Amino acid sequence: MCWHVLGAGSLGILWATRLARAGLPVRLILRDEARLAAYNAQAGLALIENGERQRFAIPAQTASAGEPIERLLLACKAYDAERAVAAVAHRLTDKADVLLLQNGLGSQDAVAAMIPDARCIFVSSTEGAYRDEDWSAVFAGQGFNWLGDTQHGASPAWLDDLRQAGIPHQWTADLSERLWRKLALNCAINPLTVLHQCRNGELQAHAEEVTALCVELGHVLHGCGQPGAAEGLLDQVQQVIAATAGNYSSMYQDVAQGRRTEIRYLLGHACATAAALDCPAPMLNQLRLRLIEHLNARGLPSD
Repeated sequence: MCWHVLGAGSLGILWATRLARAGLPVRLILRDEARLAAYNAQAGLALIENGERQRFAIPAQTASAGEPIERLLLACKAYDAERAVAAVAHRLTDKADVLLLQNGLGSQDAVAAMIPDARCIFVSSTEGAYRDEDWSAVFAGQGFNWLGDTQHGASPAWLDDLRQAGIPHQWTADLSERLWRKLALNCAINPLTVLHQCRNGELQAHAEEVTALCVELGHVLHGCGQPGAAEGLLDQVQQVIAATAGNYSSMYQDVAQGRRTEIRYLLGHACATAAALDCPAPMLNQLRLRLIEHLNARGLPSD
């Protein structure tokens, strides 16, 4: 069965190239004929791993192609997810599996509501990659992928493909705790690196601010029934800051390169959840307003 990959960002390239390297059938879906022409001129996707560049001539098509889709890897940004899946929804078969690699929370449920007949698989990934140029990604950090669906269903047979491709993974019956934990980690680190214009490790100089944010995030997590995601949150945030000290966060990189951020699905989702729970979160709300002001000053979307 073919893997259709929608989204040629860093994670889309990382997954597509490893699947193709393992000899599995892969098709890249691009948004229009112009992007398809640009891709075909490059003769494939490139993956740089351990300093070595490999190029893979993965066939590509536009969203309007007629080929049915039985397994879709949706690897676009959270704010593009609904529009992207709408463009290919007519191609999904009755028993299609759709893997959602979006960051944060909110976009996954919105996509699932659009395609009720498909089986939506949520993915939480700690793998690191970044694009060094168009159609090329650098595998920057070994990590792991946790997968699960909202129905707490049995693991699908195609997990064998991931094993064959060397994609580290685990099927988890209930992925919600892990998704909330990752959201909290992102909320405690990413916005501060943007506002303080710093690498992750430099947040050690803002320890009080990080600690206060983790306390508030813990209250929100307890309020929405995710106490496991709150347990040891500050310790893990400090570990991530230390382990990735020399790195710039993904949100920092988005702002530095003039790209839209996923604020709505990270900090925005945390603040909206706190408000719905009537859970006081003054620091989180203040942080969101500061970040919005920062983005607006740079002419970037803040939704």
